[in-house]
Amino acid sequence: MTAIVAHFADHSPPAPAMHGATRSSPAGVTAILRLEGAAAFAAAIALYAHAGFSWPLFALLILAPDLAMLPYLIGPRAGAAAYNLAHTYALSVPLALAGYWLASPIVAALGLIWIAHIGMDRMFGYGLKYATGFADTHLGRFGRN
Repeated sequence: MTAIVAHFADHSPPAPAMHGATRSSPAGVTAILRLEGAAAFAAAIALYAHAGFSWPLFALLILAPDLAMLPYLIGPRAGAAAYNLAHTYALSVPLALAGYWLASPIVAALGLIWIAHIGMDRMFGYGLKYATGFADTHLGRFGRN
């Protein structure tokens, strides 16, 4: 798991292999990944609502994973590693499942909020970061080019 996070933090996006491609992902691939994020966001919201968890808690914590951007104050490599760790389903999904298996509503709620945040970010085009800069993501480059 840390090897995957480190890969994105330590490497620049690969050079484009297709004629006419840019540093960003091909439009079709990006659209599919954004749709996948929207599906994860919707599923997390549906499960959260079905479980009857607290909406004020949801509103309070939906942006909490973005605190992982603070290491960007140290540098882009530290920022990318921390951001990627906080924006991977590999940690949020097991947390939500553990909450259900352990019959712990707060743990399940936290996991679903975390999944919803990641899905929302991906839906809006915020992907895992490369160490080259915050705007360089696995979904392509965003912001001003």
